Amino acid sequence: MAALTIRRVMKTYSRINGTLTLVLPYQNSSVENHKDSFLNLYDEIEICQCSSDAYYKSAFQARNQNMVDRSNLVLCCIEHQSGGAYKTIQYAQQKEIRIVNVAESNK
Repeated sequence: MAALTIRRVMKTYSRINGTLTLVLPYQNSSVENHKDSFLNLYDEIEICQCSSDAYYKSAFQARNQNMVDRSNLVLCCIEHQSGGAYKTIQYAQQKEIRIVNVAESNK
């Protein structure tokens, strides 16, 4: 649902120039088995090297921090002040990266 929404926004605002990349924390057989379906939604599929080398329980947070480090804007939907996504937003705040929380605009 998020990928389709981002695609719609990119199409609506033609000045947005970029690619939609699915960044996985480690190799995933379901993506390999359905690669064509994923490539209909995403321009690229990437395995995050720093998270693929991490312990599997910390792989998602390592991937999320890597994505924040590579970003100048973080778009999220955070409704609770707990969990991995919330920790990622706290990390982005420390890095002084602009954050748009769509959950806040729907209240």
